[in-house]
Amino acid sequence: MNPYENIVEYLGVKAPLYLEHVCEKITKDKLQTPSIHTIDTIFGNSNRNPQVIRSLSQLYNHGNLSGTGYLSILPVDQGIEHSASFSFYNYPNYFDPENIIKLALEAGCNGVASTFGVLALNARKYAHKIPFIVKINHNELLTYPNKYDQTLFGTVKEAWNMGAVAVGATIYFGSNNSNRQLKEIAEAFAEAHNLGMATILWCYLRNESFATTEQDYHSAADLTSQANHLGVTMQADIIKQKLPTTNYGFKKLQFGKYVDSMYETLTTEHPIDLCRLQVANCYMGKIGLINSGGGSKGASDLSEAIKTAVINKRAGGSGLILGRKAFQRPFEEGVELIQTVQSVYLEKKISVA
Repeated sequence: MNPYENIVEYLGVKAPLYLEHVCEKITKDKLQTPSIHTIDTIFGNSNRNPQVIRSLSQLYNHGNLSGTGYLSILPVDQGIEHSASFSFYNYPNYFDPENIIKLALEAGCNGVASTFGVLALNARKYAHKIPFIVKINHNELLTYPNKYDQTLFGTVKEAWNMGAVAVGATIYFGSNNSNRQLKEIAEAFAEAHNLGMATILWCYLRNESFATTEQDYHSAADLTSQANHLGVTMQADIIKQKLPTTNYGFKKLQFGKYVDSMYETLTTEHPIDLCRLQVANCYMGKIGLINSGGGSKGASDLSEAIKTAVINKRAGGSGLILGRKAFQRPFEEGVELIQTVQSVYLEKKISVA
């Protein structure tokens, strides 16, 4: 079976829904779509210094997707974000951080994103073999009751010293602490750019009021898209966002700025159109959108990951940052899953909608 037929099989009866859709609200001719020329086209005339452009080039030109304009990144910071025992109990080998890096290498990822501790312990052995992305802040789970706040765990200079090509950070937009986080990360990203590193922002939403009895709007297209727009305003070079699963967050929650016509003009209920709105809010695709792979659900992980990749690619996105679906299974299965997802971005029959 060729790769395209394999993808179609995993999509099942909904294959035509995802593979034949045409976006008619925000059309593809308005987008900057990923290509081998992405870095020159987007950043060649920007304020990013030559060292930042070189770091971006290292990231985009590594692994199986090298030279395509697409990214496949392995992120493993769940030992802090979700607690280590909960994250690794099925496959305890990942308590050893070297195995995280080995998974990214074996799968042909563009880079590996993890904590200061994971990457620092292996920096001399691997920083020259695969691009390091140091996640500089985290939400720890030992405060009781749990709170949603991202806290810096180290310095940008420390990440630079270990040979990282990029730093990553999360802002919980909508949370009580979002303004402090925004200021901290804006300053950290400015320092990273001065040192020649690229920047990736996890633009997540956190507010108890966003989850109602009828719907959880943390993944609403309009709200996540605005978070993306805040992220690119902070000069993030790449945006990480969850795939949208609904819409009308501003309207249903009755806050912010909205009119009915903005929803009618910009999007539909189709999953690719919802993701297209996220891409549009990343400066019409000029800043790459990578969607997260989501949690592991077992047998359906591969089909779900392929569906997410197809939606992201056809919406005009720049790839996937997929972790739990890969490392919460045997090593070889994790490699196979990542590489099957990469095949979506390598398949020329799957084009921007």
